[in-house]
Amino acid sequence: MIGTIIGLISGAVGGNVAGSLMKGSSLGTLWNSVAGIAGGGIGATILGMIGLGGADPAAAAGAMPSVMSMLSMGGSGLVGGGVVMAIVGMIRKAMA
Repeated sequence: MIGTIIGLISGAVGGNVAGSLMKGSSLGTLWNSVAGIAGGGIGATILGMIGLGGADPAAAAGAMPSVMSMLSMGGSGLVGGGVVMAIVGMIRKAMA
């Protein structure tokens, strides 16, 4: 559960960072965050499916995940959020 929350929060941050870097494709703070949250969830899920994120035995037992596990979840959310926001922003820009 903690990994998902970390992925979603870092996804929102990644979406807003990507929006600030890509001024022409920015969706605004709210929609950058929404796209980032979606991308962060997707990124954390994919990383967990391939066994790189959330594969911490302590976290599976209900204990606090390790620092490296939390960093990988945060990084995947950050990247996933930025990528999804960039894709959605480019699609929106192309349709306008």
